[in-house]
Amino acid sequence: MAVSHIVTQYEDEQGNVYYKMKTHAIEVHATQTSGLAPVITYWMGEKEITDDIRSLRFSPRPPSSYIQDYDEFQAMLYAKEQHAINELYEQMSIKPKNMSSGKQMLWSFFVIVIAMLPLFVAIWWFK
Repeated sequence: MAVSHIVTQYEDEQGNVYYKMKTHAIEVHATQTSGLAPVITYWMGEKEITDDIRSLRFSPRPPSSYIQDYDEFQAMLYAKEQHAINELYEQMSIKPKNMSSGKQMLWSFFVIVIAMLPLFVAIWWFK
């Protein structure tokens, strides 16, 4: 029996009822809209399950108290969230990706110099 899209109820031979996560094959996507924080959405195949994840996380009863594999599910979800956020920031970054670390440091220095150029010109002009 499915309790939600992500939690399933099981019954063993003795009649004990327990709950497990339906699957760990969940995709996490991070997108940037307006605002400071990225928007994280959760997908199971073609179905969005963001509301199911939120209702599970913010329920008054802690999910780890009744779902057997919730702790490993939460650890997996956290790793996927971090990966999605890092991917988003790598896409948004203006730093060159195919350079050695030394060349990236040199490139960063020149970006700072170019950004400070109007200040240098203003100081030189009003001297």
